[in-house]
Amino acid sequence: MIEAGVPLGPPGLEFVWEALVEIAPTRMLGEGPLGERRIVPITGGRFEGPRIRGTVLPGGADRQLLRRDGVKRLEALYEVQAEDGAVITVLNRVVIAPREGAPDYRASTLEVTAPEGPHGWLNRLAFVGTLHPLAPRPAVLVRVFSLAV
Repeated sequence: MIEAGVPLGPPGLEFVWEALVEIAPTRMLGEGPLGERRIVPITGGRFEGPRIRGTVLPGGADRQLLRRDGVKRLEALYEVQAEDGAVITVLNRVVIAPREGAPDYRASTLEVTAPEGPHGWLNRLAFVGTLHPLAPRPAVLVRVFSLAV
């Protein structure tokens, strides 16, 4: 039942940042019960948005599962450092699904954890994103949006 006075419609999106994430070669971890397991080390990069910018810190990794149905599930855990030195943790869960006659579906949900202070606003939002490979360059482009409700 729809509550009177509550607007009906999808939330909007507000651009938060775009990150160029540099990666090392994929390491195959072997077949598991759900499919092929892989890991991709994150080696650095940079990010920038209207309210924040900085660098992607090396040391994170993207754990991947290539399912038998062709869908790839990714879970990337890494840190970014804002220009003021604040270190922010990003957990990006991505679904990549092949589509016949169209580019792959590439969408994600993100959890962002920032220290309280100038970047504490990041702790109070829900995020979605997109992922774009930059082959042959060893990097991906991640665009992050907050849900505007």
